[in-house]
Amino acid sequence: MIKIYEATDVGRVRPVNEDSETAFEPCVCVVADGMGGAAAGEIASQILIKTVRERLYEKTSITEQDLAETIRAANAEILENARLYPERKGMGTTATLLHISEARGQAYWAHVGDSRLYCLRGGTLKQITRDHSYVEDLVENGTITEEEARVHPQKNVLTRAVGVLPEVEVDTGAFLVKDGDIFLLATDGLMKMMEDREIADSLVTKRGSGENLAQLLVNRALSVGGVDNVTAIVVVYAS
Repeated sequence: MIKIYEATDVGRVRPVNEDSETAFEPCVCVVADGMGGAAAGEIASQILIKTVRERLYEKTSITEQDLAETIRAANAEILENARLYPERKGMGTTATLLHISEARGQAYWAHVGDSRLYCLRGGTLKQITRDHSYVEDLVENGTITEEEARVHPQKNVLTRAVGVLPEVEVDTGAFLVKDGDIFLLATDGLMKMMEDREIADSLVTKRGSGENLAQLLVNRALSVGGVDNVTAIVVVYAS
């Protein structure tokens, strides 16, 4: 059995919500964080979501390769839209996709940008995706710490996004799911406001409460500032 919770909010500062999200059968979940300004970021993230739904809705068998090809198709759609509407040139979006196959007991994912996929298992929250950002590169090569990355002036600079270049490199993966796993897909507006430990504690404490777990996390981000658009999808898996 799979339960899915969704929530998104413009936040307390931004005038437009450039985030987009969707979840549909057979357990495909997507979050996208648009960029580009002048509403173009919103358009880019919406094109990504539209492409995912068109290609994967009610598809009987989905693999990580299918997810990656869908992101590449969205990349082409966004570039074509920017060609038709030159004022949107430079728009793009992150893309984090998750599919859980109950028949196979597998999770498949694909990812570009700095939105994230997490798995909470046995009380431990693990980040599955890697941020494609300038500060993440600095952390990996030891130039700065993770704590310094959170306040770095260039923390929002992406090294990879959907809809910016003719070709996009997509990270993918697959792993076995276990009874009790909780998955979180979120845009960076959530991570800016909450540390991983606080996210894990909230999910563990409120699981089984009947509350919308995604809305709970979004509300928490808003209560401590909500400096960016914030979006979350929480998936609870029970075999």
